[in-house]
This record gives sequence, structure tokens and C-alpha cells, in this order.
Amino acid sequence: MSFDPTSLALYPEDPGVYLMKDSEGKVLYVGKAKNLRARIKQYFAKTKDSREMVPYLTAQVASIDTIVALTEKDALILENTLIKRHKPKYNVLLKDDKTFISLMLSKHTWPKLNIVRHKGTPKEEGMYFGPYTSAIAARQIFDLISKLFPLRQCSDAELANRVRPCLLFDIKKCIAPCVQYCSKEEYSKHVDGVKKLLKGQDLDLLKELQNQMSIASENLEFEKAAELLALIQHIQHILEKQHVEYLDVKECDVLGLYQEQNHVMISLLLFRESKMVGSEHFSFHFIASDPETIISSFLLQNYKDSPHIPSLILSPIPLPDQEILSELLSESAGKKISLLTPQKGKKQNLIEMANRNAKALFIQEVDAKSLREKQLLELAELLQLSRFPNKIECFDTSNISGSDPVASLVTFINGEKEKKLSRLFKIKTKADDYSALKEVLFRHFSKMRENEFPDLLIVDGGKGQLQIALDIFKELSIASIDVIALTKEEALHTKGLTQERIFLPLRKDPILLDPKSPLLFLLQKIRDEAHRQAIFYHRKKRSQRIITSSLDNIPGIGPTKKRNLLKTFGSVKAIQEATPDKLKTIKGLTDKDIRSIIDHYRIIS
Repeated sequence: MSFDPTSLALYPEDPGVYLMKDSEGKVLYVGKAKNLRARIKQYFAKTKDSREMVPYLTAQVASIDTIVALTEKDALILENTLIKRHKPKYNVLLKDDKTFISLMLSKHTWPKLNIVRHKGTPKEEGMYFGPYTSAIAARQIFDLISKLFPLRQCSDAELANRVRPCLLFDIKKCIAPCVQYCSKEEYSKHVDGVKKLLKGQDLDLLKELQNQMSIASENLEFEKAAELLALIQHIQHILEKQHVEYLDVKECDVLGLYQEQNHVMISLLLFRESKMVGSEHFSFHFIASDPETIISSFLLQNYKDSPHIPSLILSPIPLPDQEILSELLSESAGKKISLLTPQKGKKQNLIEMANRNAKALFIQEVDAKSLREKQLLELAELLQLSRFPNKIECFDTSNISGSDPVASLVTFINGEKEKKLSRLFKIKTKADDYSALKEVLFRHFSKMRENEFPDLLIVDGGKGQLQIALDIFKELSIASIDVIALTKEEALHTKGLTQERIFLPLRKDPILLDPKSPLLFLLQKIRDEAHRQAIFYHRKKRSQRIITSSLDNIPGIGPTKKRNLLKTFGSVKAIQEATPDKLKTIKGLTDKDIRSIIDHYRIIS
């Protein structure tokens, strides 16, 4: 069933949104138009559309639904909503589970700096800085500030219950407010320094520190003056490495665009306090939209409902709905947001920089993809695989002395980890590693459809684990999956190196690869990721069991009280060290419960 172009005359000439669907009713593309009939006609006109993917799109279209909107603004909002809802294959689509990473100064007598993830506007009280482009960027700034300003890093519960300073005090990374080794005034000076550095008030901070150093010198406090000089020099050294001032505005985002056939790369340069502080990039494939629609859709998806929108956004191309977009973003931000397309000057130079970044990132991505494909082809030849290993799955199991056995599954598509396809398994049979692997392989593959099968399965182990996988495949009548086992040989004292061994079906001796082989590195990366996930899950389950069993033995402490205790104190140790007055603050705890907790930990200690 295909779309009948003779029905085009029946479509309205009003502004609105159109949804192109396939024969099964799945939405392939969502678009907006000032005139729905005219816009839809363009897709089926005899003149060739300049967009590469349009013929592929229209060949799949079976029906087109339209929704008439009162205004172009309404159509723009509706288009954005429908794209997020239906996730069409041929539209630009950002991940709707996007989280933001910020630094937060907590609202407390002794504020603490935290790295926090949040969706939309953060709910926890405090002063927020960011959001940052990545967790790595946030961590780098956090580590720098921790070196410069020794604020506490312990939890509120630990702060309230500590009777002596921790190791951070000894290594001069905290001034121990927990035991009043510092005054409130001294601590507040460090907090103010953190605020100024995060707000970009570098010169104000340096001026203030230099003033403090002069006062210390005049008062013959030479040790304090030397400490302040070291701090000033450290900050100056960091700022020298930092960014050239580009703009006469405090905050601005600059978009760059590169499109080649149906592939799109968007580069985003971030400027704060007139300095470039970071960049992001977004890659899209199978896109049927024109450049103007791509940028418009990206702007709404990336900024609408964002906790922080810069006051100025530079677009690489003029947009037909630029004023409406600016209005929508201004409403979302609660302040005036300017959306401009500069034609000359510094701002136009920044657009050129962003466009060059987008092109360079596109080439880099294409080259990396080609390299991965080449490696996978070599792997298929080396291991004598029956098919190209585009989808690779790897299993690993973990337990200590048979306790809390778990397993993990990781999936790599075209040589890159696919997070959504990772799985964790709690092993039901209390047995050895062989039984655990057998159980988890059966549970996984017995539920899979054939079109979901991987091309290659890797099991961590030797001949025994390989045979288990082959037996499971035979039991489930699966013959289309290649399987190998990867294990480490004991280190040779003469060479000091461990040798990886690869076991194949119907082959007696293992394949031994050069330790520096890129193919071996790829296999190790996949196996080690499965191992890392299994170890993490095992430790989590074991920790939960230890905590649960410890609190379960206290009379009168049920699931709700146990949850409230752990939420407040964070650990069994903190509960054990808590005073009766602190325990009284826990919701639901009676005097009898408090006596039971104190008596329980007094007996076992």
C-alpha cells in the first residue's frame, strides 16, 4: 500500500503539522507548514527535491495525517511535541532522557560543593553553577576548586556525628568544620571564593586575595601571606591556560552545521563570561529535513524546558520562524532570548568556527566508523566467522565463595557499546560459574527473537565455557550465532606478561594474538566492560545484603524505618555512631526503637 497523490487536493491550506506514516501506521516523519496542502505537494512533485532522503521517505509513505493549528507558533510547538512522542526515523531527535550536570553549593551552615545530575529545573535547594557539557568537565572544575578552597566533602550526617577530623584535614583538603577547627568567618571566605570562581569573577577574586595578602604581610603574618601568594599564583596559572575573550556579551551559544547527504553534524560552542568554556556536538543520520528545519527543531528540543538558556544564541543560517522561536525560548527561560544570524564581525567569525568544528567532527566520525568496520572485517577473517560481527554480545559472571552470584551482558554495535542493551542478571541457581553461565545464557537466548540475535557471542573463560554456550545453542536450535571464548593465561615469570587465549569451536588449540594487536584490544575492551559491570553489580548486591541483614536483626525496625534510617545516615556505620538525639529526628522512630538500635550495636561491637 502506497500513498495516493491524487488525494493531495483534499488537504487543507491552513498552517499546521503533517505526519507521514507507513503501511503499519508508524510515523516516519513529522513536519510543519504555513500551507499544509502546498507543503505536502512538494514531496510528490515531478521536480527533484534537493534533500537526499526524500525519495526513500516518500517510497515508504502509505498515509499522511494533518493537524490544523491556529498560528505558526502553535504549529511549531505541536511539531516539537509530536517528534518527541513518536520519535520518527527521518527527523532530528535529541535524547529525551537528557540529564544536566551542575555544581551545587548546598544550603547549609557549612556549605558543601557537589556534582549533581538533574532533569530540568533542579529540586534540591542550593546555588547551582552550569550546566556543564560533560561529567568530565564538571569533575575537572570540582577538583580544581577542591585544591584551592578546602571545603568539607563529607555528608551532612557525617558532619553532625564526627568527633575527630578525617584524613582530608591531614592532607589540607578540608579545614574541619565538623569539629570547629575553623571559624564560620574563615569558612565563609572559602565559600565566597568558590562562588566568585564559578561565576567567572576571576579578577575580583584575585584582587581580594592580593588585598588579604598585603594585610597579612603588614601584620607580620608571613606564613599566611605565603599561603595566599601560592593560592594567587595557582589561580593565575589556571587562568593563563584558559580562554581568550571572544565576545562583548556575558553568555552566548554558537551553532554550527555540516550536512552531507542524509547525515548531519551540529556543533555547539558555549561562551560564558565572554570566554569559551566548552563545546558539544550532535550527530544525526537518515535525516529528511532541510537545514532550516534541522536548526529549528534542534533549538526547541535542546533549549525548551532547559534549566539554563543563554541570553544570546547564534544560528548558522537565517530561519523563517526565527522570531517565533525567540519568543518561545524567552517564555521558557523567563527572560529575553535573542536568536541572531550574524553576517559580519566577531559573531560571524564564531559561526564560521562552529561550522568548521561541525565539518571536522563529521570527518572524524566517518573515519572512526571506517576504522571500526575495517577492524571488524579483520576479526571476522581471523576468527573464521560465518558473518560480519556488527552486533557482539559478551557475558561474564561474578561471585565470591559462591555468595551473591550475578552475571552481566554487554552489547557492542559496530564496535561501540550500546548502553540500552546492557543487562544484569541475578543468578537463581546457587552453584558454580559453569551452572551460572548456563542459566543466564538459557534465560537470555530463549526469550530472543531471531532478528534480535547477535552476530557474535563472547564468553569469558576457556573450553568449558565455550562448550556450555554451544550446548545451549544446540538445545535452543540456534545455528546462526558465532561464538568464541576469551581467557587469560597465567603470567610467565620469564616474560612478566599475561597471554590472552581465544578458543573457537572445532579447534583444539587456542589462537594467541600479539599483546599489542588492535584486534585483541577490541576483544579485551568488550570482555573487560562485561567484567566491570558484573563486579559492580555483585558488590552492590553484596552490600545490600550486608546492610539489610544488619538492620533486619533489630527488633521493631521494619522496611519503612530501615529506609528512613539509611536515607538520613547513608551507612550502617553512621547509624551505629549516631547519638540518641540524632536518632530522634528520624520520622517514625519511637523511644523504644532508639533503645533497640543502641542496644543492638552495643552488643555486637
